[in-house]
Amino acid sequence: MMGGHLNRRDLLKYSGSAALAALAPRLALADVKTGVPLHGLSAFGELKYPKDFTHFDYTNPDAPKGGTFCFSPPTWYFNQSTQTFNTLNGFSGRGDAPPRMELCFDSLMTSAQDEPDAIYGLVAESVTVSDDKRTFTFKLRPEARFHDGSPLTAHDAAFSYETLKAKGHPDLSLILTELQEIVAEDDHTLRLTFSGKHSDRAILDIAAAIPILSKAWYATRDFDASTLEAPLGSGAYRVGIVRVGQTIELERVTDYWAKDLPVMRGSNNFDRIRIEFFRDRQPDFEAFKKGDIYWRSESVAKTWATEYNFPAIAQKRVVKREFSSEKRPTMQGWAFNERRAQFRDQRVREAVALCFDFEWTQKNLFYGVYERSQSLFEKSEFRAEGKPSAEELAIMEPLRDKLPPEIFGDVVMQPTSDGSGRDRNNLRRAIELITAAGYTRTNGKFVDTNGQTLNLELLIQAEVFTRSSTPFINNLNAIGINATLRLVDPAQYQIRLQDFDFDMTGFGISLSPTSTQESLDTLFGSKSAAVSGSRNFAGIADPTVDALIQKISGATTRAELVTIMRVLDRLLRIRRDWIPNWYSANHLIAYWDMFGFKEPKPDYGFPVETLWWFDEAKARAIGKI
Repeated sequence: MMGGHLNRRDLLKYSGSAALAALAPRLALADVKTGVPLHGLSAFGELKYPKDFTHFDYTNPDAPKGGTFCFSPPTWYFNQSTQTFNTLNGFSGRGDAPPRMELCFDSLMTSAQDEPDAIYGLVAESVTVSDDKRTFTFKLRPEARFHDGSPLTAHDAAFSYETLKAKGHPDLSLILTELQEIVAEDDHTLRLTFSGKHSDRAILDIAAAIPILSKAWYATRDFDASTLEAPLGSGAYRVGIVRVGQTIELERVTDYWAKDLPVMRGSNNFDRIRIEFFRDRQPDFEAFKKGDIYWRSESVAKTWATEYNFPAIAQKRVVKREFSSEKRPTMQGWAFNERRAQFRDQRVREAVALCFDFEWTQKNLFYGVYERSQSLFEKSEFRAEGKPSAEELAIMEPLRDKLPPEIFGDVVMQPTSDGSGRDRNNLRRAIELITAAGYTRTNGKFVDTNGQTLNLELLIQAEVFTRSSTPFINNLNAIGINATLRLVDPAQYQIRLQDFDFDMTGFGISLSPTSTQESLDTLFGSKSAAVSGSRNFAGIADPTVDALIQKISGATTRAELVTIMRVLDRLLRIRRDWIPNWYSANHLIAYWDMFGFKEPKPDYGFPVETLWWFDEAKARAIGKI
């Protein structure tokens, strides 16, 4: 794993030029009823769960409450870090916040982890959609409460949307761009109206991803502030023990107002969720082996293959197991910062990609654990294959004069090597491409026409990445690129990403099975290229990419969505803004055998800390009580 999820649990679960806007007709959420209160929304087709459902199928409504779940989270969102923290404000762009702060807050609606594109009411009892699909009116539950007992009202929700649109982390503010009007009609009625330029499925992002903040609490506080004051929330957990930069404990709210709602029944079972912070993976692993940490997601192939042989494994006190990955696109690789002149030429980017020898890396460093990523939508039906289908060509033909000619042929595949670690053919081709881009070699290094050396610094935030990155850096130097590896601490890494102060960096994001224009804009759209803190790391600002993203809004069936996404995949692969590197087909998980969980896991999520439960008998059997 190169980084973390982009989202607040649901944000990218629904992810994903003016002159070309006419190519993207604004069509509605498929089959949604208008003018009547609805208990849920789905992008395509019917909702799985009826209005009177009692609980999600993947939860255990009889799960016992109790115990502690201690781990170092494998995913994080917004300004969060798993290596340290110096603020409890998890929704702004300042500082490093601890993961899972979102568990302290509720949202209007929440997603079902066993459906690709459905959300159901949480704070909102119902939502009514206008005939033109621009206005969504939410009826809030009168029983909703903040942790201090004060009512959670539509005024709090309106304040939250206004504040996060104006001041929130870019992952939040960008998806609110086309939210035109935010009105609390009374204490329990919230009306959201879009501009008409939005994706009709944007509401899936906005209703499920935006936390509801207390307007009264923030009346005397600066939302932008980096602070260690525990925020007032309304969620299933509240902040407990805090040891800055080391440990945070979230305590279950025993009188949580929503605990018996169908969308929450069987969830949030641990009395405490304790998160431990480590600046390196090895101390984290040692803490797990000693039993100080109870659950671990392994991201280092060598460790998984060779180091899970400690006594607790042999004694069957620790379980080592693979769980199936989610049915959602996985985007992992190295991003070029095309705001820097040396990476604006596609030939240079292609040359750099030729220097990464996955076959050697897989054999010598990864123990065969990982697979080569070909696409930024790996592990999904959005990944393009072979030549364009007839349906894809129907999307591409109107854009023919704006698309690169090669997109009409076989899809671009990542280079393969002879596995030697220094494939001469690949390196020779890389030299040819850089030379064609106008560089010459002087004293073994490429220089441009102004005599400037072709430099590349790969920015990383953890020592563990040096092992897999060093051979890549060595190959770049071998052909004449002045390449270096720069390891920085978490705080510096966060700042440099926010300011786009890097040549190349690695990142991993789990995307939505149902992409929207808004969420794809945050990754690939021109509107996010210059927004500080956005996830458009490459700085992509291509009108044709924008046009394809815009067309996402017009998909009325999943088949249409898949077709458009495959065309986008073809174009992104040709552009080579990212070098897709590797992925694991499964979650590599180890845990102390004192938990219960329902199988099979849901297809679209793996929120262990909220779905698993403490098994007292198992804990006693392995000596953890």
